[in-house]
Amino acid sequence: MPRLNAPTQIVFLISLVLAVLGVLAIFVSIPFVSAYAFWVVVAGYVLLAAGCVLKGM
Repeated sequence: MPRLNAPTQIVFLISLVLAVLGVLAIFVSIPFVSAYAFWVVVAGYVLLAAGCVLKGM
């Protein structure tokens, strides 16, 4: 099992913005984001997971 680390603050904030933007795109029409809202949220959580697994990210 890989050793987990806390993500840096910038990685956390970027993943949070992606997740909120994806959820918001379900309710409000945002160009490009609304068409791919699910994948924007997935990208945010993948980024957060990578920030926890990879040291220094």
